[in-house]
Amino acid sequence: MLRNGAAGGGGPAAGGAAAQRPVRVWCDGCYDMVHYGHSNQLRQARAMGDYLIVGVHTDDDITLTIDGKDTYEEVKTAGRYRECKRTQGVSTTDLVGRMLLMTKAHHSNIDEDLDYRKHTDNFGKGPKGHSPWTGVSQFLQTSQKIIQFASGKEPQPGDTIIYVAGAFDLFHIGHVDFLEKVHQLAEKPYIIAGLHFDQEVNRYKGKNYPIMNIHERTLSVLACRYVSEVVIGAPYAVTADLLDHFRVTLVCHGMTEVVPDKDGSDPYEEPKRRGIFQLVDSGSNLTTDLIVQRIIKNRLEFEARNQKKEAKELAVLEAMKRLEEEKH
Repeated sequence: MLRNGAAGGGGPAAGGAAAQRPVRVWCDGCYDMVHYGHSNQLRQARAMGDYLIVGVHTDDDITLTIDGKDTYEEVKTAGRYRECKRTQGVSTTDLVGRMLLMTKAHHSNIDEDLDYRKHTDNFGKGPKGHSPWTGVSQFLQTSQKIIQFASGKEPQPGDTIIYVAGAFDLFHIGHVDFLEKVHQLAEKPYIIAGLHFDQEVNRYKGKNYPIMNIHERTLSVLACRYVSEVVIGAPYAVTADLLDHFRVTLVCHGMTEVVPDKDGSDPYEEPKRRGIFQLVDSGSNLTTDLIVQRIIKNRLEFEARNQKKEAKELAVLEAMKRLEEEKH
């Protein structure tokens, strides 16, 4: 059970010059298929000031030109540049590789196979080498990663405790829209998201779902401001014990299909019996399946784009190396 701290403030302590003049922070990037690595960058950037502005690129340009010129040179000279620590073990490249290979090697408690590694190399490694920016690295869950996203806040008196459950795979705008609508159902909502284990998701979704394993999905959901707490490996059926333990007032589900439990029963039978079950229409038609279909349809285009990006990054590394050698 993890409680979310993403909605909390950050930045300088009150008082002094910082209180008189708010610090406005700018960061930019592609943010393609937003994942918890992006969320972690934004979390770090937000903590550097009082107001965060995010710029989204129209393409996948990187922060240096091919001749090694730094596009942030002006702000660095002015002493106004800071870097956020990269989140290891996650990249859009790796996620796309999982979709296309259709194996389950990325699921928790399953060893990676050689086919999976070979396939991810095709997306994260160009003909001349491997870039540290586009390449694929292994995700290792740690308690520190979880703590960075969690605040430990308990529900307060008067809060409406709302339970939602699902895979929340490739956490996208459809999920956010749904959680926002759920959040609007109460004056003081406290939303608990139950995430199903990988093997359970694969049972009712099939193929090689989920694309992101339970550890990765946990951080993605915790990064959402509407979620207060996450239950890792929640039971598929919403039981009386679960409802009583968390003192749940309302249980919500989106407009997607509800697959019966292993024994053929309705997983929402208990909340329906109590009269606390509610369907919520997010208003979005985006689903994880649609995202995967887009990637598969545009596979060749993506591979070409990624290799071009990789080549540019390697050229930049060489330019940086030459500049460093010239200094000495």
